[in-house]
Amino acid sequence: QVQLVESGGGLVQAGGSLRLSCAASGLAFSSYAMGWFRQAPGKEREFVAAISRSGVSTDYADSVKGRFTISRDNAKNTVYLQMNNLKPEDTALYYCAANQRNRATAVTRRDWEYDYWGRGTQVTVSS
Repeated sequence: QVQLVESGGGLVQAGGSLRLSCAASGLAFSSYAMGWFRQAPGKEREFVAAISRSGVSTDYADSVKGRFTISRDNAKNTVYLQMNNLKPEDTALYYCAANQRNRATAVTRRDWEYDYWGRGTQVTVSS
């Protein structure tokens, strides 16, 4: 059974930092590109960042570029999202997702291409 379990969320003041983790089990982790998405109350889910199977390729939403960094450790079956200079508009439920890819360098922003999803971790940024 595939499981993606997010952790690391919490309450932080604007300008602060958090590091989210997503631990994967039940799948060949290195065969999957990984992504982070978020959903704020009353809004649609949106793409945040993605990383290829190999970790060589990354992609970021414009709203987080330069502030967030996605990384992965294939030996630990874990993907991370380092979030710096957080803003109130970053407040959301953050999900990680896994997308099986043949190409080691491929990434995608399209949520419908992701095969597995975690349940999310809440990030709240106060002003």
